[in-house]
Amino acid sequence: MRRTTTIALLAGLASTAFVAAPALAADGDATVSVLHGVPGLTVDVYVNGAETIPDFKPGTLTDPLMLPAGSYDIAVYADGDTPDSAEPALSADGLEVPAGANLTLAAHLAEDGTPMLSAFVNDISQTAPGEARLTVRHAAAAPAVDVRAGETPVIEGLTNPNEKVLNLPAGMVSADVVLAGTDTVVLGPADLDLKEGTNTIVYAWGSAADENLDLAVQTISGLHSNPEGVPTGQGGLVDNGALLVLAMAGVAGAVIAGRRVVRSERV
Repeated sequence: MRRTTTIALLAGLASTAFVAAPALAADGDATVSVLHGVPGLTVDVYVNGAETIPDFKPGTLTDPLMLPAGSYDIAVYADGDTPDSAEPALSADGLEVPAGANLTLAAHLAEDGTPMLSAFVNDISQTAPGEARLTVRHAAAAPAVDVRAGETPVIEGLTNPNEKVLNLPAGMVSADVVLAGTDTVVLGPADLDLKEGTNTIVYAWGSAADENLDLAVQTISGLHSNPEGVPTGQGGLVDNGALLVLAMAGVAGAVIAGRRVVRSERV
């Protein structure tokens, strides 16, 4: 992906943050994870002049981050650039971190391959005894897909950037992703351990045309006894990942009073 595309994507993330941040004001920290689902895009993130996320690479899903509400200064550089060698791709002062949300921010590709940003509000409502929750999110440059369990479609016609949530008996599930209405497998099969009281969130990301489709998995646990949940991530990042969240976290304004919302911004 060319440098100009990198700069355009990052600028879009910052402008979205400024617009939406005031919409969410609640007691408590925000619980935020970030999925980097744009192939070929690696960035370095600085906060208050210090490099805090070097080489943030595609396919990385951060561990969940408890972010105190507050204001932060962020600068984002194309990978390898520094404050001494180049101007930032973007700089934004006074970014507000909202409180009280549980969400995942995904930088990914639209169906046509255009970089975009989506804010997914994670369902942390209590599960029934013996049940688990499965959430599937389409975040790939690919047409509509069906999700199959044991070669039987359980989700049909899922399009980018939408999601489908299922409550299922806890247990192992072997799932794959096929083009909608066909048996053409584009991802999987993958074995998912759906444990009682968890929300397993599966993201399809990448590009079908470039043959780099992949899956990222996130798990939120503790839903059988504590509706707040204890988020845990797969493919995690150290807590310095919080600073990329700060550059993106304003889209948490898509959270509205306990409803599950998907908000997308095309760049």
